[in-house]
Order: sequence, then C-alpha cells, then structure tokens
Amino acid sequence: MKQFLLIIFICTSVLGFSQNEQLADGYFKRGEFEKALISYQKLYEKHKGNYKYLYKLIETHQQLEQYDNVQILLLERLSKSNNPTLLVELGYNYQLKGNTEMSETYFTDAIIAIDENPAFAYSVAKRFQDHSILDKAIIVYKKAMVLNPKQNYNVQLARIYGELGNIEDMFSNYIDYIALKPTYLNNGKRAFSDFVSENSDNENNVSLRKLLLKKIQAQPDEMWYDMLSWLYIQEKAYNKAFVQEKALYRRNPESLSRITDLALTAINEKEYDIAISIFNYILENSQDIETRLTAHQYLLDIEITNASKKELKDIQEKYLELFNQYGTYEQTISLQIAYGNFLAFNLHKPEEASLFLKESLKLELSLFQEATVKLKLGDILVFQEKFNEALIYYSQIQANLKNSTISQQARFKVAKTSYYKGDFEWAESQLKILKSSTSQLIANDALDLKLLISDNIQEDSLHTALRLYSKADLLGFQNKNEEAISFLDKILKEHKGETIEDQALFMQAKLFEKTKQYNKAKTNYEYIIANYRDEILADDAHFYLGQLYETQLGEPEKAKPLYENIIFNHEDSIYFIEARKRFRMLRGDAIN
Repeated sequence: MKQFLLIIFICTSVLGFSQNEQLADGYFKRGEFEKALISYQKLYEKHKGNYKYLYKLIETHQQLEQYDNVQILLLERLSKSNNPTLLVELGYNYQLKGNTEMSETYFTDAIIAIDENPAFAYSVAKRFQDHSILDKAIIVYKKAMVLNPKQNYNVQLARIYGELGNIEDMFSNYIDYIALKPTYLNNGKRAFSDFVSENSDNENNVSLRKLLLKKIQAQPDEMWYDMLSWLYIQEKAYNKAFVQEKALYRRNPESLSRITDLALTAINEKEYDIAISIFNYILENSQDIETRLTAHQYLLDIEITNASKKELKDIQEKYLELFNQYGTYEQTISLQIAYGNFLAFNLHKPEEASLFLKESLKLELSLFQEATVKLKLGDILVFQEKFNEALIYYSQIQANLKNSTISQQARFKVAKTSYYKGDFEWAESQLKILKSSTSQLIANDALDLKLLISDNIQEDSLHTALRLYSKADLLGFQNKNEEAISFLDKILKEHKGETIEDQALFMQAKLFEKTKQYNKAKTNYEYIIANYRDEILADDAHFYLGQLYETQLGEPEKAKPLYENIIFNHEDSIYFIEARKRFRMLRGDAIN
C-alpha cells in the first residue's frame, strides 16, 4: 500500500511540474514575460540543477531587459560550477548590454575552457549557435575535433556554413562526413538539393562538382560517382550522368537498376536520344530476360512517341519479332499489354487488340497480372465505346483485389466510363468515395472530375454542355484529337459564358499542344488567365502557358511573370514548388 501511495505521489508531482512548465512556456510564447518570469523562478528554485529552467529564466529576464539580474544569477551559478556554457551566457548578456569588450572576454574564456574539458564542446558550441554567434560556434566545433578525433561535428559545421552562405565549406563538411559515414549519402543529397540548380555554370554547382572530382581522384569510392551522377541529373546532363553510372556498374556489375532509373528520368524529360543509348547499353550488358524485355519495351515506347503513321507498321513487326523470340507466356505479360495498347490506340485496331488480350487472360497469371490485363482491356473497350463490357472488367478487378491501388484505379475508370456514357449522377457517387483514396494521384483526378460534374449538372438540368464536353474528352482518349477540338469549339460557341467554358478552353489548349498548334494553345491559356483569374484553372493556365513559352515558343522571359503569379497568388497550388524553381532559374538566382 505504501509503495502504491509513493507511486501516486511521484506521478502527481511530475504531472504538476509538467503543467507548471507548460504554463510558463505559454506565458513566454504570448509575450507575457512578467508572468513567465514568476513561473520560471518557481521552477528554478525547486530544480536548481536543471539548466533548462536556468536558461529560460535568463532569457525571460533578458526579454524584460533585466540584464543586471541575469549577471547576478550567472555569477552565483559560476561560483558553484565550472560549466563553460555559463561563460557563453555571461558574454551574450554583456553583448545585449552593448559591452563588446566584456562579451569577447567571456566568449574567449569559454573557448579556452574546452582545452581543459573537451566534453563541454558540444554544449558550448550549441549555446553560441542558439545566440547566432556562429563564428565562435565554428571555432569550438573545430577545436573539439582536434582535441578528440573520435568526435565528429562536420554536419553541425556544414549547417552553420550553409546558414552563413559559405556554400563551398558547407559542401566540404558534408562530404567529409559522408566519407566517414556512407549511409549519410542520401541525406547529403537532400541537403545539397536546396543549393544546386539546373544551371551547370551556377557557382554552387561548380563548387560541388570540383569537390567531387577531387574526391574521385584521391579516393575513387562508389559514393562519389553516385553523388556526381546525382549532380548531373539535377543539371539534366543525362549523358554525363550516364558516364558516371557506367563507371559505377563496372565496379559493381550486379544490377542495372540504377542505369534503368536514369533512362526513365531521361524519358520523363523527353531526352529520348540519351534514353535510347542507355537502353541499348542495358541490352548489351544484361542476360536477364526480364531486364532485356523492359529495355525492349521502353525502346518501342520511344519509337511510338516519335513515329509517323508509316513507321508504325515497322514497330508492329518489332513487337512480333520479340514475341517470336521470347514467346507469349506469363513472363512477357507486360509486353503483351503494351502491344494491346499499341494495336488499339496507335494502329486503331481495337478489335484485334481485344482478341489478343483476351488470349493473354488464358495464361496462368497472378491476380495482379490478371487485373493489369483487364484494366487495359477495359480501356480498349471504352475506346470502342463498349462501355458496359468495360464496366464488367473494371468491376471484376474491384472484386478480386479489394482496397488495392489497382482496385482504386478500376473504380476511377468505372466513374470515368459512366461519365463518358452520360451517367453523371452515378459517376459522381463513385468519385465521392475516391476522394479519400490512398493514392494521391487518383484522389486528385477524382476530385477534379467530381468538381467538373457537380459544377455543371446544377447549372444545366439537361446536361447539354457537359454531354458535349464528355464526348470531347472521350474523343481525346481515343486519340481523335481534331474531332475533340471541334466538339470543344461547339461548346465555346453555344455555351459561351457558362460554367464549363474555362474547362473547355483548358482541354482544348492541351489538345492544341498535343497536335503542335502552340499559338492556339497560347491563346486559350491567355483567355483563361484574363477572364477566369479567380477560378480553379487559373494556376493551371499560368503554369502551362509558362512551360509553353519556355519549351516551345522560345520566349522564356515571358514565362517569368506567369510563374511569379503562381508564387504570390496561388501558394496552395500543386505547381507552386516547380513554379518557384523555374522562376528562380529564369531570373538567374544563385540557389542557396
């Protein structure tokens, strides 16, 4: 019983102190320093050995400009303790009083005290950092590493140098730390990403590149090739990154996954020539069938992207040659799905594509593989406007793989198919469920489509404009781009000024880009910006018009104000981070 009462007493005491501390902290944060002072004094009197309460008490006195009280408190504490952090606090207090000479004296004493007891180095340096006396913090950290080589403060030094804008020393200290702890490599990349840019001539990029090249010459470890490859990728110099990745592969020829990732990055940036070189290298160096099939598939994807109608027949022959070489078995299922997509959406042979993929379903597939085939088969049936049959396949995926990402994709396609059919209420009910999807991309797409439907079914009970819009959307999905553009023209003429107008302009602009009618796309984006500046597509129009000026129209200066508008007027936009990055690049900022 006594033990139980003792435990209750201890727990009550701890809870009481915690509440008192929260009360004091609350007063301090709200600027009620007189009340905070009383609370901290009580805490300090009960816990005189607690430096946390001492420092809070000192800080509160200083907020009230009671510097003499701080001096008395610190001198009293120094008479009983040789902790050199107290000397830092005394020096800082003199600095606040404007007595630079005395502050420097105490700062010097604190630094000298480290010689006698290096164990205090971190706490002394941290107090200097907390007071933004960074030059002294640097001295202490460096001295500590000399006195005790087992201690490492490179990360702390790197952060201070970054704060001071001394980027080369920041890079150098991070690199020194990575050399000792290679597992910190990815953390280093994250730290560096705020200081390098796409511009290879940027001073920070040049500094980091020189440091890494020196490391490779002196200590040719894999991590320096890795880091240099990463830097080249930030600069979009994929050919140079490829050189580093090949060097890494030669040192450790176990996996080509890094080189494959580089090729995929190049594809995303539409750097097709270097991507082709990389995939050909993979084919030359890999005997793994799955890796080779992946390379072949991406090479065909690149060819399709840039192919004329005449060249599509040659691409079909390449698919058939691959099936002749590797067979139409479970192992080539990804290639089979890609071929089905090619037949339907590029050769416009959806019947042949459907028959081909239905044969694929007869193979001994996993549930996931089967779902992937059915998802593509459903898309092809939508292409053929066989909506009900498509819905059956999508529903089967939902039933067989509940709560999976592919199941959520299938539910979204059910909603999209219902929308294509003109069954807007049912589509909206499915989209409401998907708004909380674990896949952010699906959730965003679902929200966009739901808003489109809900905004327009209320305005027009016959859904005339929305039916035209969904038909144009379907034509775009079918790669019938000119027909889709014509349907959108009809909306823009017959439903001018209605809620759907900005959506129609935006979809048409994207189709104009797809068909390389860049000036027409520019006109649409400009109209949205001028007339719908407060609507949901305003940030989209600014961003895509900026990209158009940068990448297709050759007028990057005109992109700057568009990105700037997103930065200042659309802080919650999904384009905010990329717009800020593009704006700073175009302005020629040094990144730090």
